[in-house]
Amino acid sequence: MSEPTRETAHVVTVTGAAGQIAYSLLFRIAAGEIFGPRVPIELRLLEIPSAVGVAEGVAMELEDAAFPALESVSVTSDATEAFDGANAAFLVGAKPRGAGMERADLLTANGAIFRTQGQAINAGAADDIRVLVVGNPANTNAFIAANHAPDVPSDRFTALMRLDHNRALSQLGHKLSVPTTALGGMVVWGNHSLSQFPDTTYLTVDGKPVSGDLDTRWIEDDFIPRVAGRGGEIIKVRGSSSAASAASAAVDHMRDWVQGGPEGNDESWTTVAMVSRGDYGIPEGLVCGQPVRSVGGKLEVVSDLEISPWQRHRIDASVAELISEREAVASLGLL
Repeated sequence: MSEPTRETAHVVTVTGAAGQIAYSLLFRIAAGEIFGPRVPIELRLLEIPSAVGVAEGVAMELEDAAFPALESVSVTSDATEAFDGANAAFLVGAKPRGAGMERADLLTANGAIFRTQGQAINAGAADDIRVLVVGNPANTNAFIAANHAPDVPSDRFTALMRLDHNRALSQLGHKLSVPTTALGGMVVWGNHSLSQFPDTTYLTVDGKPVSGDLDTRWIEDDFIPRVAGRGGEIIKVRGSSSAASAASAAVDHMRDWVQGGPEGNDESWTTVAMVSRGDYGIPEGLVCGQPVRSVGGKLEVVSDLEISPWQRHRIDASVAELISEREAVASLGLL
């Protein structure tokens, strides 16, 4: 009896591979949590030259774990090499904001990084490439990368707002005394920043609307600011940023994109920051958090939701911030 034909390996590129988020992320990719345990994986780890040694140590650990699906791990500081033939890319590495650094300095530093990576993706990635930007400011970094990959469909570029979505589900689960798996209809509009709008308008528990069961004052005074500021809260308590939860959200995001919505349910939606096509009055081209379904491996915005004036005000405030960042990027010559 002949052996079953082995699938072609998926090439997965992870940038910032020596960092803490990548350290939590890489082992879950190698374990098959995104593409499935039987799908072979080739990992490409991209790092700056000074951190290549650390990334090589991570690669050694990945090899020592003897994951059945992990065919190979390579480390490079060359973006062209890292993205050649890539089917999926996690852009984790980004310049963090340092003491005394102005917003323009941060955008300039990250603009150079994501311009180069967008160009490399455009030049050599596989036709089915899926890109998730994790490094902050994630929405605008994704916007820059997408604009430097004109031959890649814009809907292949996304930014991580699944972490905000998961944080919202956690808070709501505690409030309503239900498991997060019972919750649906949650969306976080806008930017991955303090301006974001975690919106409970369409929230359901086991398919039944529950918005009337939530106190408006709690939503405005506690829920929204706590979800938006959760990253800062964790830094104060932990002494460093939320790495493992960000990696977990990145796995959730890419797994649902590849395999369909949560638990394979194409009818459910989650929050994805993707390039706007004008839905809900969001200007085309902005990478903005929206309610999105994954159907047949493609992301589709849920486009038939009614928006109240109260929602409109909060959505517009976060969109205005994204427009400001886009204008700053353009003024710095990064497009």
